[in-house]
Amino acid sequence: MKHYLSSLCFLFLFFLSANLQAQTTANYDKEVEALLAKMTIEEKVGQMVQLDLLTVAIPGKSPIQLDIPKLREALVTYKISSFINNGLGRALSLDEWRYVNKTIQDIIMKETPRKIPLLYGIDAIHGTTFTLEATLFPQSIALGATRNPELVHRAAEITAMETRASGHRWNFSPVLDVARQPLWARLPESYGEDPYLVSILGAAAIRGMQGKDLGAPTAVAACMKHFMAYSFPFNGKDRSPALMPEYYLREYFLPPFRAAVKAGARTLMVNSGEVNGVPLHGNKYLLTTVLRGELGFQGIIVSDYGDIIRLHTWQGIAETPKEAVRVAVDAGLDMSMVPTDYSFNTLLTELVKEGKVAEKRIDESVRRILKLKYETGLFKNPYLEKEALKNFGKPEYRQTALDAANEVMTLLKNTDNTLPLAKDRKVLVVGPGANSITTLNGCWSYTWQGNEPQWYPKNALTIAGAVREKIGAAQVTYRQGVDFSGKAIDVDQAVADAQNVDVVLLCLGEDAYAETPGDINELDLPVGQQELAKKLYATGKTVILVLTEGRGRIIREIEPQAKGILLAYWPGIEGARAIANVIFGDVNPSGKLPYTYTQHSGNLLTYDRKLTNKLNEISAPGEFKIDTFGPQYEFGYGLSYTTFDFKNLKLSAPTLKGSGKILVSIEVTNTGKREGKEVVELYSHDLFASLTQPLRRLRAFKKINLKPGETSTVGFEITKDDLAFVNGVNQTVTEPGDFEIIIGQLKANVRYAE
Repeated sequence: MKHYLSSLCFLFLFFLSANLQAQTTANYDKEVEALLAKMTIEEKVGQMVQLDLLTVAIPGKSPIQLDIPKLREALVTYKISSFINNGLGRALSLDEWRYVNKTIQDIIMKETPRKIPLLYGIDAIHGTTFTLEATLFPQSIALGATRNPELVHRAAEITAMETRASGHRWNFSPVLDVARQPLWARLPESYGEDPYLVSILGAAAIRGMQGKDLGAPTAVAACMKHFMAYSFPFNGKDRSPALMPEYYLREYFLPPFRAAVKAGARTLMVNSGEVNGVPLHGNKYLLTTVLRGELGFQGIIVSDYGDIIRLHTWQGIAETPKEAVRVAVDAGLDMSMVPTDYSFNTLLTELVKEGKVAEKRIDESVRRILKLKYETGLFKNPYLEKEALKNFGKPEYRQTALDAANEVMTLLKNTDNTLPLAKDRKVLVVGPGANSITTLNGCWSYTWQGNEPQWYPKNALTIAGAVREKIGAAQVTYRQGVDFSGKAIDVDQAVADAQNVDVVLLCLGEDAYAETPGDINELDLPVGQQELAKKLYATGKTVILVLTEGRGRIIREIEPQAKGILLAYWPGIEGARAIANVIFGDVNPSGKLPYTYTQHSGNLLTYDRKLTNKLNEISAPGEFKIDTFGPQYEFGYGLSYTTFDFKNLKLSAPTLKGSGKILVSIEVTNTGKREGKEVVELYSHDLFASLTQPLRRLRAFKKINLKPGETSTVGFEITKDDLAFVNGVNQTVTEPGDFEIIIGQLKANVRYAE
């Protein structure tokens, strides 16, 4: 699907980047083969191992101090090729990272025969997570609300530059899991519930991180993760089994990885769980046949944290740790994130010497790892580059973070045009999120969980602080009311304070969490938070809900009495200013929901439901009614302070033939009094097919900006691939027949003929 009014410049850079990356990949083959020929089995196996830096760090030291004998054991004795730092517990300063980088690479350069530099991998999920004072952008789920690939691309570029300035050349991002299970704790790391949306934004992030040349001091290698279906656990819990037919797997969870491979992603991380009873770390069909064979992926496949041994200890498909290593390597793993011992080294070396794993198979993995080290410039300069340091902490980065957060804001309700508020109003800012910096940033924010405020920049504002900055401290009162669990703190005082203000900004939601610690058993917002809302409603004051949350917590009981609802997600380091900008009208909100905001815990349908999801048998057998879908808010929903009119939906032809194309156009007019941005989304509906089809599927989108009274004609180009689906024998096909093209409330029919 092409938007024929899209930016030619962006498309040009897209293809130029892909071509340059392909050239870079081919340039180091001779160097890699020459080095590989000199290496021993032990050296090769060492290249396939990644340790957590905590293994060689002296506990509790600040600034960080490495245990040199342990570090020498890792690098010289076991020939370790890569580190991560998830277990350190906090972000490091640039000076600390400089010390870590120099200490590691010095030992390698002086004490190892091959002098193969170490490649450091980092989880820079929404900014450079583990470096103090780095810029934190909105979480991916929030960026999904922007529907703005160029903005995602720029945020990824900045993340790459600050990550490279920290001495790291490999980023375990982006998350390409399609978030179709709202209970899933890692939903905030995804771009949304739709595979097309995730594909477009994920590919934009990869191009932003990797740039034109991985060797440049502005680039890092991206890592698409978690391959695949990690985000659809049957029980809603992290690292849990997924159950689905293969056609569903291919329809909804494979497309973002296909797009990422085409975008040039150099590495991939594996799903910690299992699909249909087969753990992904031992799934040769998906890792080798599908990923390498069908998708053509040639880069590094790395395990997730400690997941190879879990083939034995958790999932029980390997009788011994040694067998777990054999199964994973045979399935296609190139690198084991062990992460704190040398078991993988020992066991894989034994397997090779016993003839149970072929040295040729080891060479395949080591070849990929060495090539990436050449591509990222490590052999040219393994140390923290002076040129890279110049790219850290520039003022314009915070402006980009603010621009992104402004576009994230999704206005869900605005009764009687209560918003925006006049700046002369007296305001009570209350709730667990009102004075919390951690709820604005969420997971992977200077720490793994992101819930330790002491590591955040001192100039970072909370919502209460941003409101004071916007309208003056004298007009603002703050109370916490309850904590995030719902425990009462000062509820009575909050209710009393409400009597003396014009408006209550009630800040509810979730504190930061990451992965399994974020598992929940109930999707409803905690009772105590809802009770606070009810008590504030009872004062008769105007109440505006501001939701800072990683996933859509159910608000059914408190939604009706709110005069306005602003969903901020986890909007990043400038999120508080963006919230204040929208609340007081300095920014016109333009965010669109990246997921279906559910109303009932027993109705977790996604937007692309089928007709049979709406049919209910009622009083008599065979008597049916069509029920409403019934979410709190639909995927793609989001209000503005202006209004837009869609008209004149046109197709260039009534029939799409073979490999041809048709053009779809629609006129969009800003009919309100404010300049604003609107997202134009094109959906299709296959009316008759060999498998039942969703009522609509997102096929394209474009974001435009219109002044009051301005009209723009937005166009899209459709080919048969944009109408395709995965059929019952797992083939992607476009079947002849009739389709609806849907934009806004308008529909047009087109027929596909082979």
